[in-house]
Amino acid sequence: MKKIIIIVSLIVLIFIGLAYWSLSSTNKTFDTCEIVGFSDVEKIDFKKYDSVLVAASTLYEANDIKNVMQGAQYRKAWATPVKVPILYLNDLEGNVKILEEGGGQQTHSLKLKRDDGTLMTLRSVSKDPSPLIPEIAETLGIENIVVDGISAQHPYAALVVAQLSKKAKIYNTQPKLVFVPKQAALDNYNAKFGNRLFQLEYETEGNAKWLNKVNVDSLLDTDDLQELKIKYPNKVAIDENSLVRARLFDLLIGDWDRHAKQWGWAIENIGDSINAIPLPCDRDNAFFNLEGILPTLISNQAFLPEVQSFEKDIDFLPGLISPFDVYFMRDIPQTVFEKEARQLQVLLTDQAINESFGVWSNDIFELNGNEIIVKIKSRRGKLLDYAILFKKELIKAEELTKALKGSDDLKLTKSQMACFNCVN
Repeated sequence: MKKIIIIVSLIVLIFIGLAYWSLSSTNKTFDTCEIVGFSDVEKIDFKKYDSVLVAASTLYEANDIKNVMQGAQYRKAWATPVKVPILYLNDLEGNVKILEEGGGQQTHSLKLKRDDGTLMTLRSVSKDPSPLIPEIAETLGIENIVVDGISAQHPYAALVVAQLSKKAKIYNTQPKLVFVPKQAALDNYNAKFGNRLFQLEYETEGNAKWLNKVNVDSLLDTDDLQELKIKYPNKVAIDENSLVRARLFDLLIGDWDRHAKQWGWAIENIGDSINAIPLPCDRDNAFFNLEGILPTLISNQAFLPEVQSFEKDIDFLPGLISPFDVYFMRDIPQTVFEKEARQLQVLLTDQAINESFGVWSNDIFELNGNEIIVKIKSRRGKLLDYAILFKKELIKAEELTKALKGSDDLKLTKSQMACFNCVN
């Protein structure tokens, strides 16, 4: 017995030692992109070039020990250079002006506005998780486990998701990868936003001209849609089929982070009725690839049931049911779920899925493309089962007793907080 205790103690000590070695491999909490071929970025005249070869971040490069302890994730994709067009804000159509800096916890963003009222956003590809690091992690010197978690996100997932969304007939924010050099148009934002890699995409509020849809004239955030529903309870309805399709699509691409602030709504006027069509945004966690001993221990069903790695099958579907789903979808008939699951299977053919990855460079596709495609196709084959289970979990879910994320300032009654149609 004493020998067993000694052996177990040695194993524990070795594990703790390897964990700290892995977590102390870098003391950086944030880094931006790296441009290939230039030693001093500040001296580059980017106006002489139309594109740049850039790696999203080399912060996540790892040795063998770190790959075992914290996972290989998408480290190579983050560090692989890709060719990206250079963007000067003055070259954008519509006399674009900077409105304000965004307030995301990890993503640095700038909200832009055209003269016609169209809103766009520059969302940083590199993330800054510093606000999410608990004090105890800094005290123990293990903050790298939070920082390194970003490597589970694919830096270019949103580009593929936009193509898949288009083929699935789901609205998307049409993100484009751009490199933004320091420039006069950035003014006081140069220090934080100059010489960085971004996704330029449309916002989920403002006018809806860019959607080019008849009778769709404006976009609302979820809290604004709730206010509109309260004001016109019998006129406003959500497009149930579109919403179910969008949520089943999330299951296909493994996007587990779908709270209320990650949805906009295209407002369609049909006679005296208002139809709200969902507009998903923020695809940072699509194809989320969580590996390694430490992340697996932390993100289990008991502690973080929603944080799930993108595999051929969904590990724990009940963990993916969010308050957003309960609020908007609980009373939608199961027949809608089944219909939209079948429709997605029809729309997302093998060819459609394969073509969607054409937006990635050959180097990035060779790293991750085929593996992700196999997983999408596997989930597609089981989508009807997922849809039925999703509806069953919604039925079992309790009515909400607090406001959705981002709607805390709304003065909602108890019944209004329970579900969207409860307003009626």
